[in-house]
Amino acid sequence: MGQLFSHMPKDEDKGNLESSFTEYFRNYKQETKIISEETTRSIELCLKRGDFQRANSVISDALKNIDNTPINIAVTGESGAGKSSLINALREVKAEEESAAEVGVTETTMKVSSYKHPKVKNLTLWDLPGIGTMKFQPKDYLEKVEFKKYDFFIIVSSSRFTKLELDLAKATRIMKKNYYFVRSKVDCDLDNEKKSKPRNFNRENTLNQVRNSYLDTFRESKIDEPQVFLISNHDLSDYDFPVLMDTLLKDLPAEKRQNFLLSLPNITEAAIQKKYNSTKQFIWLQAMKDGLLATVPVVGILKDLDKERLKKRLDYYRDLFGVDDESLMFMAKDAQVPVELLIKNLKSPNLLKCKEETLEELLLNCVEKFASANGGLLAAGLYFRKTYYLQFHFLDTVAEDAKVLLKAAQTHFAHSF
Repeated sequence: MGQLFSHMPKDEDKGNLESSFTEYFRNYKQETKIISEETTRSIELCLKRGDFQRANSVISDALKNIDNTPINIAVTGESGAGKSSLINALREVKAEEESAAEVGVTETTMKVSSYKHPKVKNLTLWDLPGIGTMKFQPKDYLEKVEFKKYDFFIIVSSSRFTKLELDLAKATRIMKKNYYFVRSKVDCDLDNEKKSKPRNFNRENTLNQVRNSYLDTFRESKIDEPQVFLISNHDLSDYDFPVLMDTLLKDLPAEKRQNFLLSLPNITEAAIQKKYNSTKQFIWLQAMKDGLLATVPVVGILKDLDKERLKKRLDYYRDLFGVDDESLMFMAKDAQVPVELLIKNLKSPNLLKCKEETLEELLLNCVEKFASANGGLLAAGLYFRKTYYLQFHFLDTVAEDAKVLLKAAQTHFAHSF
């Protein structure tokens, strides 16, 4: 993860908050930044003018916008294509759980159903009936599903896209909505091909044949060739699912990226790292917002340590990254190992099981390294480094734990534990 404060203002330029802010966000790619370029420029201008009150207000509005802006993802397609299974996979919910989208071999979605993400309050996935089912004919389909409210459409197929689905794609483009073609159950195609051609089976050739068959359909229908994402709902880390997530992230407006990133399953180290970087940006903005108007000297901060409040924050990060107690118990049960075996190589469960003096010492070490005893407006950078150090430390530790668990899962605990 690197140094926790490698992008923070140095002591010699601590008064130049504009350059510190610019330098920090320069380290993130445009498609992974959680605030827009317009907001970034506005904050930089305020800092350059020394208008900290206004800068505080702009950051505060940006954070509220991130917290409150809804994300609505529509999933539709043919009967039995795996729409509900995809929704459950995106929500990390098993099919037998009470909150799961109903899964079946026939069309189980006969009405529009919404499913909140269990960890991201303002992200909703919508399970739409397939266009062409008896109750939803093409002529009134768009009206019935309230087409305009969705951020984008994922059109799922497990065979070939029908004319109705291609017409839906054209309609989304006319209405300036993004759509993404997903070919599900590609693992079944590979299994069938391998059984029928055991000697000549070639994984990449088979996947290319599946993809090209769809591209031919688009050409015949005079549709600009979109990217086709081949996925398996049973193994999201394989095939094109990570590429699909990166594409959706790139196409979303900045204020929606944070919550979308937080919803990503921990299927790869890259996914965990993206979630880490997004959360770190959010903490950094919170810290700068508070620090801009700070007039509290360093000694006052140490007295305000609230262990219960810190525990809630740590628990939030553990839950977000899937290393909370409940997730560990489920993971241990699935792997048929004692939960203690998982916990022994993790650090986050024990972060706050130290004495109060040890906790203060941890913060003091940071204070001695990065801050001085001067309070006041121009010490804003110093203030938020002291106040938010433990949050950065929690985030670092929890993200590393998530990577440890991912490696363990990938090796079925044979080598990691």
